[in-house]
Amino acid sequence: MKIDLSGKTALVTGSTSGIGHAIAKGLASAGAAVVINGRTQSKVDAAVAAITKAAPGTKVRGIAADVSTAAGCQTLVETLPDVDVLINNVGIFEPKGFFDIPDEDWVRLFDVNVMSGIRLSRAYMQGMLKRNWGRIVFIASESALLIPKEMIHYGVTKTAQLSVSRGLAELTRGTAVTVNSVMPGPTMTDGVETFVAELGRQNGQSPAEAASLFIKQHRAGSIIQRFASVEEIANMVVYVSSKEASATNGAALRVEGGLIPTIA
Repeated sequence: MKIDLSGKTALVTGSTSGIGHAIAKGLASAGAAVVINGRTQSKVDAAVAAITKAAPGTKVRGIAADVSTAAGCQTLVETLPDVDVLINNVGIFEPKGFFDIPDEDWVRLFDVNVMSGIRLSRAYMQGMLKRNWGRIVFIASESALLIPKEMIHYGVTKTAQLSVSRGLAELTRGTAVTVNSVMPGPTMTDGVETFVAELGRQNGQSPAEAASLFIKQHRAGSIIQRFASVEEIANMVVYVSSKEASATNGAALRVEGGLIPTIA
């Protein structure tokens, strides 16, 4: 199967690093004209340069906008009025005990993780329906189903993404537009790599040993017993963004290494 997204424009929010950056690179390599998004122009420019260098000949540009705010979403939409593929990837998390989470933190995580995708989907989905083709993908998490007790507010936002995604999919009935969620599990992003390396340094272990021990101790239910790479997550997203995934709609797709102990 050869995925060809030539002629399609894809927007990936929060794509200056991590999973979002890998998704942007994957979509660009499949032929899409990709728009990188981040809050600062310098990081956006660096991300565009990195993909252009790694995948010469790809079509990549960037728009700096803070999509956690209504004004930031408006700026983005005014600069980029139409897209064929919308990847609602931007997200933040913070470990914090439930009784220590103030209202402000609940609102902040909800604005970043949920409202950004709601606002951008509202702006772009009607155009997709008129053109009778489009893809919207929410990057959720296994935490949507396995709510982490150390960051309940994060888990709630990821569950909300599944609900929004499924509800929007119902609005596509009989069209060639699809809306899906992808649920990564523990993933070796740049931030996680730094965290694991520091754990290893503290305990006299190599980064690989520290990563393996972390999974065994904190994600014992994982079947693959390792962190996924950002490219493994991106592969699923690129597929579900393609015409080949035309019969996948309203789904919550798991890329969590078998961590969720259910068959459905």
